[in-house]
Parts: sequence; C-alpha cells; structure tokens
Amino acid sequence: MTLSFKIAGRIDRPVSEVFEAVVNPDTLSNYFTTAGSSGPLETGKTVQWNFEDFPGPVNVRVSEVVRDQKIVLHWAARDADENDDRETTISMVFEPLEDGRTLVSISEEGWRDTPRGRDTSYENCEGWTQLLCSLKAFIEHGVDLRRDYYK
Repeated sequence: MTLSFKIAGRIDRPVSEVFEAVVNPDTLSNYFTTAGSSGPLETGKTVQWNFEDFPGPVNVRVSEVVRDQKIVLHWAARDADENDDRETTISMVFEPLEDGRTLVSISEEGWRDTPRGRDTSYENCEGWTQLLCSLKAFIEHGVDLRRDYYK
C-alpha cells in the first residue's frame, strides 16, 4: 500500500489567473518558493525550487501541464535511504466555478506505508496546504504569508 492525500480550496480569481500564479516562477516566488524557482512549469522540464527553510534546491520534474486545467509534478519521495530514486506524484487540478472563483485541488501519492513514509507525507500535506493558503492570500489580497514565517 502507498500513502496519499488530497486537499482543496477556493480562490476568488478566474482559473487563468490562478493557474498562471502557479506556473510562473516570478509569481510563485512571491508566496511559495521563498528563495526562488529556476523556471516556469512546462511539460518535460525539470525545475529547481528553493526554500529558505529547506536545505538545497528541490528538483521538480514536470510531466504534464494542461493550460488552466492541470499540472502533474514528481519529486524525490524522501521516505527511504539515499539510494532509492522513487518519486511521489503531485497533481494540481484547476476548476473554474460558476461564480468566477477557482477550485484548486492538490493531491500527492507514492510514499511507502512506513513510519518515515507517514511522517514525510504529513510534512508534504502541511506544505501543500500552506501553498494553497499563501496562494489565496497573495492572489486575492497581495499579502505574502511566508515572509519571515521561518525566521
């Protein structure tokens, strides 16, 4: 059995604006990748995300981008030894709502059902929840929730 989770939230902006705020590295760095991103999220590319609170760059492999609909990412599972090259899969789905808002759903799967796998999945669930909250605050109100959060 592998572990997984799914979270979702509504953002009071059109789907195209919300989607762009995630794929564009300049915008993403305003509310999530606190130390920058090496490039836009594009199918077939690998980008590096940098965080003030996480050592070294995080390699993010982008396997699918469907404009204004879906982004599929992969990165190291981090639940086993250093020689294990397994990845988890992250899916972000963007759905336009009738009232003009966007429903963003984020799921991640692929950890082993072990104590380390559970810990890592919980940490990532926390991180994606924080991304969703920070995205909402930034895109709706121009507020950076992560500024000085870890200092």
